[in-house]
Amino acid sequence: MDVPVSTLRAELKSWIERARAGEEVVITERGVPVARLTGVQSADLVAQLVRDGLVSPADGSRPVHEVPSAPEPTGPGHGAHRSTSGSALSGLVRRIRR
Repeated sequence: MDVPVSTLRAELKSWIERARAGEEVVITERGVPVARLTGVQSADLVAQLVRDGLVSPADGSRPVHEVPSAPEPTGPGHGAHRSTSGSALSGLVRRIRR
């Protein structure tokens, strides 16, 4: 349902109730659509597209990107800050901090 901005301002509570009930409210300014008001439960576009049969959910989980391990710094001055875990993330943080 379309509603002009001026009417929306005057009757905001009733338009919010309509959106909460599941109605989609298109806000217009001088007859041109400028915004859409929907209830929170209907705001998830992906779920709506799945319900409408326009997209299908993923078959499996997405692969996790693994961060390559960074070489451990060597030489004087690096021994005091070296992490005992030796993880790739801590190596990456050390490289960024240089």
